[in-house]
Formats: sequence, C-alpha cells, structure tokens
Amino acid sequence: MMNILLLMFTAILVENFIFAKFYGCCPFLGVSEKPDTALGMGMAVTFVMTVSGGVTWFVYRFLLEPFHLEYLKTVAFILVIAALVQFIEMFLRRFVPALYSALGIYLPLITTNCAVLSSALLIVQNNYNFIEAVAFGFSAALGFTLAITVFAGLRARMNAADPPRAFKGFPLTLIAAGLLAMAFSCFSGVHL
Repeated sequence: MMNILLLMFTAILVENFIFAKFYGCCPFLGVSEKPDTALGMGMAVTFVMTVSGGVTWFVYRFLLEPFHLEYLKTVAFILVIAALVQFIEMFLRRFVPALYSALGIYLPLITTNCAVLSSALLIVQNNYNFIEAVAFGFSAALGFTLAITVFAGLRARMNAADPPRAFKGFPLTLIAAGLLAMAFSCFSGVHL
C-alpha cells in the first residue's frame, strides 16, 4: 500500500505531467480560461486516463504480449483512448450540454492529448501491475487536473490586472505558466 501512495504522490506533484514533463500543454493553455471549464476538462481527462490505464494494461498483457505484437501498442492504446473519449463525449452531450459546448474542440482532442497516451505508455514502460497502472493513471490525471485548475484560477485573477500593453493576453499567460511551473519545481528534489 505504501508503494501505491508513493507512486500517487510522485505522479501528482513530483512528476506532474504539465509542469515537470510538459505533456498536455495544448488543453492546459486552451481550456484554462475559466475555472469551471478547466475542472470539467480535468474530470474528463481523469476518467479517460484512469480507465485507459487499466484497459491498456489488459490489452498489452493479454493481447499484445502473448502474440508478440508489442510494436502495435501505440495504435492499440490510441484506439482504447478514442473509444473512451467517444463515450465521455456522448455522456456530456446528453447530460451536461453546457460543459460539452464549453470544452468545444478540446474534448475530442483528448484522444490525441499526449498526457493521456504517455500515461498508458509509461505504465507499460515501468512494468506496473494492474493496481499500480490504475493508480498511476488516476494520479497523473489528478496532477493534470490540479495544474489546469490552479492555472485557471490564476488566469481568472489576471483578468482583473492591468499589465503593460506588451504583456496583455497570451504573453502574460505564458509568463504565469512559467512561474507556476517554477513553483511546482520545488517538488523535483523529492525522491521517494
């Protein structure tokens, strides 16, 4: 149990997908304008990464490895992720249409979000068992959600600021993202 907790702490803070590995920066910058939209995207990514962690582990261990088809893992993982994203897209369109419209083009782009695919690939690369695979997928997604939600709150506060003209808009957003990444880098010295 302690190994799982250490794995989760590492995935959320020490090796945060946004601030330490720079995976998933497109939705991070694109959907972080409003905290509620960012949280919705984070929840969608959390669902997809958690379920895909377990499903891709099964696909790799019981389908690709026994038939020596390991070279197809990227294609197989993308198919699993695409199916999960389709499911979440149908669910949001039906039950949460406001969030579905707010996420816009970024919702189907979860399929090609490098954070989601890299989570599945890192599970195989690090040879996690099933419990570790699901815990890693969930934790990495929580780290993604934490990063995008904190940044959305920061951007909401920046909207009230009056920066110099050269920094208005996207330049100030990039500077804030860099400063937030520097703040998260304090966890990089933690080795568990």
